[in-house]
Amino acid sequence: MGDVVRVRHVRRVAVAAAYGGGGLGAFSAGAVAVLAAQVRLARRAIPRATERPPVPDGRYDPPPGPTADPLRLTVVGDSSAAGFGVQRASETTGALVAAGLAEAAGRSVELVVHARIGARSSDLERQVGLALAGPVPDVVLVMVGANDVTHRMRPATSVRLLAEAVARLRAAGTEVVVGTCPDLGTIEPIGQPLRLVARQWSRNLAAAQTMVVVEAGGRSVSLGDLLGPEFAARPREMFAPDRFHPSAAGYRAAAGALLPTVCAAVGVGTDAAPDARRGEGVRSVAEAAVEAAGRAGTEVTAADVAGRDRGPWGRWTLLRRRSRQDPPPTPRPAEPAEPGGPAEPAEPAVERP
Repeated sequence: MGDVVRVRHVRRVAVAAAYGGGGLGAFSAGAVAVLAAQVRLARRAIPRATERPPVPDGRYDPPPGPTADPLRLTVVGDSSAAGFGVQRASETTGALVAAGLAEAAGRSVELVVHARIGARSSDLERQVGLALAGPVPDVVLVMVGANDVTHRMRPATSVRLLAEAVARLRAAGTEVVVGTCPDLGTIEPIGQPLRLVARQWSRNLAAAQTMVVVEAGGRSVSLGDLLGPEFAARPREMFAPDRFHPSAAGYRAAAGALLPTVCAAVGVGTDAAPDARRGEGVRSVAEAAVEAAGRAGTEVTAADVAGRDRGPWGRWTLLRRRSRQDPPPTPRPAEPAEPGGPAEPAEPAVERP
């Protein structure tokens, strides 16, 4: 799909999310039946989750030691946000980002994870409610979308629910960073032609997510290109044993792409001027969204041009290609969170139809 066509496509998804309307089905009934059969086969090949992911909640201190005014980081989303597939809390996305933020900011970071295995965008309302039930976080990291694709949720519905979650968090005064839908075309249990379709759907969803996230006042970071070629080149290293979720190395790669934007969201560090040689600069939101979906670690945020936030093709955005930031090697909470109530029952990593 050419960039011009994709820009029009993701723009339609965003409009449908804002104003309601139908889905964007592009396949015949016969093709949908074939894809549905392959989805069932893929789900049978992917083991069901029988355990909860490790819990990384707690306080992460910078190298000098604890600080009296910790930053609050909350993580919401699906199993990739929860860290399913690894054995140690220190290997989860939340722990890696929290430790990296503490080191970069020179401040302690209080981490709380509300992400849930098998979650789709429809679960964000509940998770955001939990995030806002206590002290308002300084920044919320959202990772969601893969289960929306595997369950064939209508793209307009998916991005509308994400937009509502981001807007609710921003209204509460918290910064929001969204790691967009990863490229599902590298999942080994998914056969052809479903693999090609999954890649197209996941990248289109990632682009549409970027559009609505920026419109709602958040920042997006693309993960698809990161988790695509690297996972395809080193599947045994980057995938967990279920061949669906990332391994510890995979989560470290994702955290390294997300960390610079999380730091920028809370004002850690100084942003340099956009570098045109790196492909950075101002774009319309749809153009930036499509471009970001094809290259990992690309951040898209709202921008003004000549004092205006919108041009002839919609909201202006700033596209940055931040360098990945390697988290500390073995982050561990200096002060674990207090144990809560009884654990929720384990849910399937990929729910059966």
